[in-house]
Amino acid sequence: MKIIKHIIGGKETAGTSGKTQPVYNPSTGEQSGEVVLGGAAEVDAAVQAAQAAFADWSATPPAKRARLMFALREVMNARRDEIARTISAEHGKTHGDALGEVTRALEVVEFAAGIQSHLKGSFSRDVGPQIDTCDERQPLGVVAGITPFNFPSMVPLWMIPMALACGNTFVLKPSERDPSSANLVFDLFKQAGLPDGVLNIVHGGKGAVDAVLDHPGIAAVSFVGSTPIAEYVYTRGCAAGKRVQALGGAKNHMIIMPDADMDQAADALMGAGFGSAGERCMAISVAVPIGEKTADMLVDKLAPRVAALKIGPPDDPEAEMGPVITAAARDRIEACIAAGEKEGAKVVVDGRGLKLQGYEGGFWVGGTLIDGVTPDMEIYRTEIFGPVLSVLRARDYDQAVDLINKHEYGNGTAIFTRDGDAARDFAKRIQVGMVGVNVPIPVPVATHSFGGWKRSLFGSHGIYGPEAVHFYTRLKTVTARWPTGIRAGAQFTFPSME
Repeated sequence: MKIIKHIIGGKETAGTSGKTQPVYNPSTGEQSGEVVLGGAAEVDAAVQAAQAAFADWSATPPAKRARLMFALREVMNARRDEIARTISAEHGKTHGDALGEVTRALEVVEFAAGIQSHLKGSFSRDVGPQIDTCDERQPLGVVAGITPFNFPSMVPLWMIPMALACGNTFVLKPSERDPSSANLVFDLFKQAGLPDGVLNIVHGGKGAVDAVLDHPGIAAVSFVGSTPIAEYVYTRGCAAGKRVQALGGAKNHMIIMPDADMDQAADALMGAGFGSAGERCMAISVAVPIGEKTADMLVDKLAPRVAALKIGPPDDPEAEMGPVITAAARDRIEACIAAGEKEGAKVVVDGRGLKLQGYEGGFWVGGTLIDGVTPDMEIYRTEIFGPVLSVLRARDYDQAVDLINKHEYGNGTAIFTRDGDAARDFAKRIQVGMVGVNVPIPVPVATHSFGGWKRSLFGSHGIYGPEAVHFYTRLKTVTARWPTGIRAGAQFTFPSME
C-alpha cells in the first residue's frame, strides 16, 4: 500500500509521530494508501530547512527565479495527464475537470515567470538637497500555505510559485484527504531545478495547522478552506504576529433576469452547480430567477438536465461528475437535502442514495435540484459543498440584489441578462468580491487576483496575481544623501525637504 510521507529538506521522511491516516479512492470507497501525520516536530524541522535555504534563495536574482518558473511550466505541460490522474485518484473529479485544474495552475506559474517586472522599485532624485529616495520590495522569509482537498494541485500552485518567485521559502500543509498531489507538486519543482529546502511539505491535521500558526519562524500564512477554519487561522495567526490571508467559504448566487437566454442560463448553471460535484468555493449553489414566469421556465429546463447528469468514476470518458470526497461528506450533503425538504422546499430532482453498478462502495451523491428555497432555511444559509442547486425565487431585481448583499458570504456571484444597464448596475451595487456577467464562475485569470468579500476572506490581500506580490513581500524605502562638502549643521526640528 502506498505511504505518503513528508518532504523536508528535499528528502522524504515519516517523521516521529508514528501516526497515519487512511487515504481513499472516492469512486470505490476502498483504501488506496495512507498518509503520515505530523505535528510540531515535523513543522519545526520543515521551518529549519526553509530557514537554511532562505539566504541563498532570496539572494538568487529574480531573473534566475523566473527561469525556474519557465522550467516548471515545461515540466507541468509534459506531465499534465499524470497530474490530472493523481488528482482524480484521491479526489474523484473527472479527468477533464482535473485537467482544467492543471491549466488554471499553469496560469499562475506563467504569471510568476514575469516576477521581475512586479518586483521593480521606484526612484526619485533630489527629493531634498542632494537627497534621493528609492523603494523596493523584499521577501518576508519562511512562509506557509494550508490548502484544501478540493483543488489539491491548483491551490498549492496558486501560492507556491508566487511566494518563491518573490524570494521566500515555503512550508506547505496540504489536505490529508488527497495528499499525493502535493508530493507530486514537489516533484515537479524538483525536476525544474528547485534547490532542497526551498519547498517543504508536512502532512497532518489540526496539530500541524496549529504548529504552523504558532511557529515563530514563519512570517506569513496563506489559507483556503471553510469560513470557520479561515477565521480560526486568521485570528490565531495574527495573534502570533504573522501576516495572514485566509480565504473562506461561499454561497454563490446567480441572478437570471427575464430577458436572459434560458437555455444558456440553464447550461451555465449545470456546469457551475455540478462540476466537480459542487465541491468548489466558486460553485453556483443558488439560482435566483426574477419573477414566477422566469422561475418556472428555468426549473422546467433544469430538471431534465439534472436528472440526465452522467455520473461516474474519473476514468469514464463520458462522466460529467464524479463522487464526493468522503463518506462523511456524502452523509452531510444528504442530511442538508433532507433538512431543506423538512423545512418546506421541494426536491425536484433527488440525488440521495445513488449507487453505481460496480462502484457500490463509492461516495456518490447524484445531482439534486431544490425549488422553493427561502432565505430562512438552513439549506440556504449554509455552504453545502456538494452537487445541490437551490432555486430561490425573487419578486424583482432589487429584491435579488438585497438578498445577495445580506448574505454573510461574498465570494462570487453572477447575473445572466441581455440588459447592459442591469449588468452595469449589478456589478457596481453587489457586495461580492468576484462578479460574472453572463459568466457563471468568474474566477479571475492570473494577471488579476482572486478574493471574496465579507466572511469569504479574512485579511487584506487576495490570492495570486498582483495581490500576491504585495502579500509575499514588504516595502522598504531608502532615503540617502551622499557627502558633498556642504555642512548643514545639526537639525532639531522634524525633518522636511524645505
